[in-house]
Amino acid sequence: MAEETMKDFQDQIDRSFRKVNVGDILEGTVIDVSDTGVTLDLMYYTQGTIRIEDLSDDPKFNIHRDIAVGDTVSATVISTDDGNGNILLSKKEANQVLAWDKLKEYLENGEYVDVKVSEAVKAGAVAYLEGIRGFIPASKLDLNFVEEENIPSYVGKTLKVKVITADEQANKLVLSAKEFLRAEDAAKKAEMISNLEVGLVTEGVVESLQNYGAFIGLSNGMSGLCHISQISNQRIAHPSSVLKVGQKVKVKVIAIKDGKLSLSMKALEDVTAKEITEEKIEYTSDGEATTSMADLLKKAGF
Repeated sequence: MAEETMKDFQDQIDRSFRKVNVGDILEGTVIDVSDTGVTLDLMYYTQGTIRIEDLSDDPKFNIHRDIAVGDTVSATVISTDDGNGNILLSKKEANQVLAWDKLKEYLENGEYVDVKVSEAVKAGAVAYLEGIRGFIPASKLDLNFVEEENIPSYVGKTLKVKVITADEQANKLVLSAKEFLRAEDAAKKAEMISNLEVGLVTEGVVESLQNYGAFIGLSNGMSGLCHISQISNQRIAHPSSVLKVGQKVKVKVIAIKDGKLSLSMKALEDVTAKEITEEKIEYTSDGEATTSMADLLKKAGF
């Protein structure tokens, strides 16, 4: 234990006398926060100072909210003497170096990270990641393209994004929220599909009509295709001849493949027709029919 303590003490002595040059990135602990900047303990013979204008590029940055005593900060040496014998540092410059390394890691790993949308701009929105200004295109804000007039509604929202472009030379950072939303949507669909079985009869609403069939929205939020050949026993030229958007229909799930549902209305018609065909006449024990021939002829329209 004594050896470790002596070694730690020697390391501190070595650090306190190490040569510090302009451009070096130093790590220190915040020991004071004021309206004009912060003071760092660098474990050096003198302290480090960072002026408020050298702390962050983020226009939303607030020194008293975003920096606290005890925080560990990395900053670049911009002068070995700030005029008061301290080392003058810039967190912004260090951010530029360290942040791009981190952003490239995010890009390579495909990691999802949280960002807060700070402003709406033409064709997209802005969010800061690792202190770097990032652009989220309107086509990447949500699962579907977001119209320009709706972009301001995203300001203040926290989104899970992926880095899709991190070009340090061009100072270009592009983010996308679409990938996470797509993965989340796929997981929800997989869960909903796991609760469905082939043969299930349920009610749905016609969402759209295509030449090849009708898309039916089910009560659980899923949608399925009722192919034109499965709409009716009658041959039809187009689904619109028997269906309209918004119409409520009963359907049967006839197949589930690759997360897609195949539905049938015709299968229910077949079942109904079979039930009618197989309807039997019941007789009482004394031989009198409960349904007379006259009644049957009457039902048949004779």
